[in-house]
Amino acid sequence: MTIKEIQEEIVDEFLMFDDWMERYEYIIELGKSIPLIDEKYRTEDNIIKGCQSKVWLYAELKDNKIIYTADSDAILTKGIIAILLRVFSNHTPQEILDADTSFIDDIGLKEHLSPTRANGLVSMIKQLKLYAIAYQSKLTQ
Repeated sequence: MTIKEIQEEIVDEFLMFDDWMERYEYIIELGKSIPLIDEKYRTEDNIIKGCQSKVWLYAELKDNKIIYTADSDAILTKGIIAILLRVFSNHTPQEILDADTSFIDDIGLKEHLSPTRANGLVSMIKQLKLYAIAYQSKLTQ
């Protein structure tokens, strides 16, 4: 499945809910489903800067695809990173770098977050893309 197809699937899922309380509950449920980051990667180096909550993100390259794992100490934030992992994990660095993130606006996520959580969302995307830049540069050396 392409990144675009996954994003469209997420938009469709969010359209099933009538209000934002149901969407928040769904986001929290998604957070419970992510593969947890290995304890050895829950380090200060892997904390995403700019997030109000603690969010640990780790990435590794397998078969030229980036596999992300993450965790957070806040249930809503964990759900948000789960959405991003679903979109970006298991894709090549170039696919991740080329990916548009307008699906976030399509589901209305940023406008329904507090300003600090919205900033955290931007920081999460930035960190996911920074890993992609790093792995892309390794692949092209």
